[in-house]
Amino acid sequence: MLQVELRNSTPMRLAASFDCAPGELVALVGPSGSGKTSVLRAVAGLLKSKTLRGRVTVGAQPWFDSERQLDLPPQDRHAGFVFQHYALFPHLSAIENVALAAGRSARPQQFGALFERLGLAGLEQRRPAQLSGGQQQRVALARALARQPKVLLLDEPFSAVDAPARQALYHELASLRQTLSTPIVLVTHDLGEARRLADRVVILDAGRSLQTGTPSQVFASPRNARVAELIGIQNHFGGRFHKQDPGWARLAWGGPKGIALRVIDKNRIPDGATVSWVIAGERIDLLADGPAEGNTIRCAIVELLALGETSLCTLQPERLPGERVTLSPSTAQLRALGAAVEKWVRLAIAPQAIHIMPQKDTPAAGAPT
Repeated sequence: MLQVELRNSTPMRLAASFDCAPGELVALVGPSGSGKTSVLRAVAGLLKSKTLRGRVTVGAQPWFDSERQLDLPPQDRHAGFVFQHYALFPHLSAIENVALAAGRSARPQQFGALFERLGLAGLEQRRPAQLSGGQQQRVALARALARQPKVLLLDEPFSAVDAPARQALYHELASLRQTLSTPIVLVTHDLGEARRLADRVVILDAGRSLQTGTPSQVFASPRNARVAELIGIQNHFGGRFHKQDPGWARLAWGGPKGIALRVIDKNRIPDGATVSWVIAGERIDLLADGPAEGNTIRCAIVELLALGETSLCTLQPERLPGERVTLSPSTAQLRALGAAVEKWVRLAIAPQAIHIMPQKDTPAAGAPT
């Protein structure tokens, strides 16, 4: 088990904590400058900062403990690190790059099975310039594995290769995980990649870990508005929460003259609270125009842009001129509805699809809407 709890003030502010079990893949997700690579470097012992505090523990062995003034050097941490741009020695062959990382006592003959396993058989004597981007990344992965690491750290390892090579590397990583009981930490800015590869994700922003959970949990139920923004949820609104029957509530969207949506009450938000709420576009049904009933809302199409098989559709809900809902339905669906700018359609929003988040300025229960 890898356990990380780090705080730092310079050169990169950190307030990050997470764990990663043997055989698990945890993805660190966040925008550029959010501290993802700094966290990896701190785990590997490559982040040199006098203000770094906290702990990094693998199993029962502490690698870093500021209270005990313990800071193992990188060579004693047994971390396999795959860099974004490979970092291979250009004057060495593929097999020599791998053998060098394994230590002075290593011999190139030891790594034939590893090269075979990663689809590199026959390329052992080629230098990096003679390899494709995908092949170089496989060599970088072989080099990391040659150290028999206790933790595998992947810093955006797929960002520098083309789509076919990326798909092949995804396959290699999935195959590798079937036989590798090592914690794997992946840094990525690609939300789709995190959803596809990770068992859990950690959302980082300005060095802080904001939320941790499975991809389905985090992307469907962001903890707050900032997490919703970071994971790319466009449909983010405000409202007022009113309890009703047991297990149910009414979400007032747009004030007394706005729209009332039926939502699930999980008993986490007080009656009358000011809230923000989100819903992923793919969880909204787009219907032909008709009466607005329950959680079905009439909307005017204000923008429609074709993007091949999908289209970007911007809608203005009836009675809410200041709000916009953005969807990406299929072009075929829009064509079947006869959709066009200034025409009307309906949105059907299931109560289960609405995720509600409290705001810091929550008013007292019973405050007027």
